[in-house]
Amino acid sequence: MMNRTDLRRVLPALTLLAVLAATPAVAADPQFPPGSRIGLVPPAGLTPSRTFAGFEDRDKDTAIIMVELPGAAYPDVEKGFNADALKAQGVEVESSEEITLTEGRGVLVVARPHGATPARKWALVANAGGITGIVTMQVPDAAQGAYPDDAVRAALKSVVVRTKVPTEEQLAILPYSLNDLAGFRVIKSQPDGMVLLTDGPKDMLPAIEQPIVLIALPRVAAPEADQRDRFARQLMSTTPGVKDMRIVRAESMRIGGQPGYEVLADGKDAGGEVDITIVQWLRFGNGGLVHMLGLARKDAWAAIYPRMRSVRDGIELK
Repeated sequence: MMNRTDLRRVLPALTLLAVLAATPAVAADPQFPPGSRIGLVPPAGLTPSRTFAGFEDRDKDTAIIMVELPGAAYPDVEKGFNADALKAQGVEVESSEEITLTEGRGVLVVARPHGATPARKWALVANAGGITGIVTMQVPDAAQGAYPDDAVRAALKSVVVRTKVPTEEQLAILPYSLNDLAGFRVIKSQPDGMVLLTDGPKDMLPAIEQPIVLIALPRVAAPEADQRDRFARQLMSTTPGVKDMRIVRAESMRIGGQPGYEVLADGKDAGGEVDITIVQWLRFGNGGLVHMLGLARKDAWAAIYPRMRSVRDGIELK
């Protein structure tokens, strides 16, 4: 079973908290962590987290963590949470059952994770609202009195999925402002600074059918000036879904009044059939960096590239 740290790292590229002021909820009304499509009725004592999608009680080291994946991922994820599969990994499974949710179905697993602190972990894998949701809650044995089994079960069974997250809410959780979306729309954002933008009706993008812009704040130290070219090229080479990449241009520049670096490349999509162009911008400052990646079909690049630059130039750290 994935631990708390692993779950926080799910969907990097993609990886979605500076919390908005919570709207008071009527009793038994689901609450949605800012930026999350998944909501539930949390047990008393848990409040929206400021650092991840979910709820927490830091005093009792108890948390609910929510992860969103594409709906098509459900069969594979469900297999990973199968009791036999978890036992094979050495996880002590107490129970596993199928449950019916208000808007879908799911599998609820209760297990004893290995660790220094005795605890019980609850994990719900849900297929609802067109997405696959993984909702986990870990309760140390010392907190069982505050969070009894019945309360945890009721909370997880109350899971619902909203149709969409308002754009304003998705932008508000970012640690920077996007002052110019340049006609792009937000697909997904995360409090760690990752945001995915596109121009088109689809949210799931198995191929480069629509332009894509990804912005992230990698947790790595910014390289020294004489290492930036090498660093930028290596980072560009890790771009997923691109074949036959060929660097067209790589040069330093100023971005937002700070040192930056641009890498421009041509390539093909993962299927090797569509010509695409990729741009990567790195903005260095305060010991860290802003990473922005844009991808589009080559035949649309001339019109898309200036708009991507507008997004880049509108990034303002909070």
